[in-house]
Amino acid sequence: MSNTVAVINDVYKIYQKNKDAPAVHALDGVSVNIPEGQYLAIMGPSGSGKSTLMNILGCLDRPTKGDYLIDGTNVAVMNDEDLSQIRGQKLGFVFQAFNLIPQLTILENVQVPLFYQAIPKHERIKAAEETLAKVGLSDRLTHRPSQLSGGQMQRVAIARALVNKPSILLADEPTGNLDSKTGTDILNMFDDLHREGLTIIMVTHDESVADRCQRVIRLKDGKLDRDEMMQKASV
Repeated sequence: MSNTVAVINDVYKIYQKNKDAPAVHALDGVSVNIPEGQYLAIMGPSGSGKSTLMNILGCLDRPTKGDYLIDGTNVAVMNDEDLSQIRGQKLGFVFQAFNLIPQLTILENVQVPLFYQAIPKHERIKAAEETLAKVGLSDRLTHRPSQLSGGQMQRVAIARALVNKPSILLADEPTGNLDSKTGTDILNMFDDLHREGLTIIMVTHDESVADRCQRVIRLKDGKLDRDEMMQKASV
């Protein structure tokens, strides 16, 4: 894990509704280096800045001040179009609510990120089929989300996040809508992906989920409160 895949350097995110309103420092000078292949959890109480940090890591928002480098490129200064390209090429997202498109089949849902990159149809289908096989859903290609269990829907969401072979997989409370057994199955899948060398960043409030990670960053009031390497971390 010698290469650094992401660097957050002295990042601030300040929200101000209008010039008379007090400024809210959602992030207040946060710096984090994330090595390639690391499994990282972001934790903190409500209002600590973890969602803001996740949005910046996912190129869904820009810092007010500071730098964010992905694979050496400073994305903090990019325009919306370039940011969108970086999201499509470098990042995969898994959300608590799955965010699948109900009208599309599972195979079509997984192809969506490739569609926005103008990948030819036959290549999209092949990549989606291979990725769905990886998450154990080869027998569900023509099903729609409503025909699947919660665990199966999250597997589809993971396949969609992986289909573009991202540098970083971002997961926001990925087991929050699942029962404990199904949630464990999904976390086992994240463990497998990490063992294969994927960089994973996960927002969670669950200490048992964080215990599976190599490193835990804890935020408080927009600042980095603690940065812990876990004793039980697998390499």
